[in-house]
Amino acid sequence: MKPARIIVLIIAVVAGGIAALLAGRSDPPPPAPAPVVQLETTDVLIANTDIGLGTAVSERDMRWQSWPAAAAGSNFIRKNDRPDAIHELAGAITRVPFFAGEPIREAKLIKAKGSGYMAAILPSGMRAISVEISPETGAGGFILPNDHVDVILSRRDRMAEKRSGFEVHTSEVILANVRVLAIDQTVEEKNGQRVVVGKTATLELTQRQAQRLALSRQQGTLSLALRSLVDSDGKERPEENEDSGRSNAIDIVRFGVTTTTTPK
Repeated sequence: MKPARIIVLIIAVVAGGIAALLAGRSDPPPPAPAPVVQLETTDVLIANTDIGLGTAVSERDMRWQSWPAAAAGSNFIRKNDRPDAIHELAGAITRVPFFAGEPIREAKLIKAKGSGYMAAILPSGMRAISVEISPETGAGGFILPNDHVDVILSRRDRMAEKRSGFEVHTSEVILANVRVLAIDQTVEEKNGQRVVVGKTATLELTQRQAQRLALSRQQGTLSLALRSLVDSDGKERPEENEDSGRSNAIDIVRFGVTTTTTPK
């Protein structure tokens, strides 16, 4: 055999061995991807559209929505527990507004059973009573439904007039931190309306407060003082007890001139 052929044969054998060696050292195939964990979900009843305060909800206002089971609170309405909930809740009146996509909670609804929405949204034991207002006695029209106000009674003090011989006017806070249910027939802010100028304010009162307001209406002029949101937390403050609501200042009118004095 010629030397050239021997050399070519040797080169071929060496190349084959190198190729076999490289093939044996190739990287192993990547491991199979881990199985994707399926998130457990449940169908929850939600608001299909925005629903305003005091609105009778219809079946088209609600729908079922898939929701992570771990995030579905115990007060959510689940389809597997109450499959007929949409039909059952149709006609109920909302105590508070709902936004589209918000879960429907039964505590925010009430069955009116033919009553009006005001009677439906009143908390148990409370009364709705109206009082006449004007821009001068109603904070210039800046009082809105769900604001909190103080009710101030201004009147002539006949007993003080007999003692002094002059016209005497007094004022006192007869009700503190009460909620405004409505101004006229407006029960919530609508279309960005920031001011409601009305003639009647409907207040949420206890039975005793309602009686006191009805009596005070016959004694003088009632005014509403708008409270700050910071002061509407329901906590009683030292100046708001029944005794401190009465003003110590007395306005005395003498020959058409008004002066303010404090009795000793």
